[in-house]
Amino acid sequence: MTLSPVTASGPATTARAWALVTASAFTGGILLGVLTNLGQGWLPGAWNQIANSGAVWSVAAFAAGALVSARKAGLPAVGLPAAAVAGLCAESGLVVGYYGYAEVARDGMGSVFAPLVWLGMAFVAGPLFGVAGSWWRGARPRHRVVGLAALAGVFGTEAVHYAWTLHYAPQAWACLAVAVLTALLMGRTLKERVLTLLAAAPFSLLAYVVFYELLLTTLLG
Repeated sequence: MTLSPVTASGPATTARAWALVTASAFTGGILLGVLTNLGQGWLPGAWNQIANSGAVWSVAAFAAGALVSARKAGLPAVGLPAAAVAGLCAESGLVVGYYGYAEVARDGMGSVFAPLVWLGMAFVAGPLFGVAGSWWRGARPRHRVVGLAALAGVFGTEAVHYAWTLHYAPQAWACLAVAVLTALLMGRTLKERVLTLLAAAPFSLLAYVVFYELLLTTLLG
């Protein structure tokens, strides 16, 4: 008799925790999406590209996954699913916030094709970077290196894009600096920092080829 209330409250507690994770991540993503849209008007010249970069958006999913892992979100033994969902909600919220603000407060978002493409990418990148954030918070050194290399590498990808495609040298150096500092400041040991940098370099080049040269060129021209 004394165990019955605890058993009954388990599913309800888990449901509330999942609702908190999804609602918080999605709401935060919407707010960041609005801010990135505003940032394009605030930042001068070519620097306005930084506010709308895929690397900056990926940070939201990474942070959401890391926060879920740090707090456990009231979801014992399901850390990675929670991190993946949090990353997905954060990334999709960014798309909704960015294009929603463009539609309501600016001249409109234009064709719905581009928002749908970015939303589709959010369904891929969101869970991946959410899990990367969770791995970075974890206890396994190999997972921490891979998770952190994903975050550093996506800024390396932006650096390649700015240097090779757009020819924006200052922005390229800035993204490269962020990639290196990410590994140096967020790695726990010297070995992890070195391995993260070594893993981030090929990841940057591979992600550039797949994301910019294949996907975006094919889908958006």
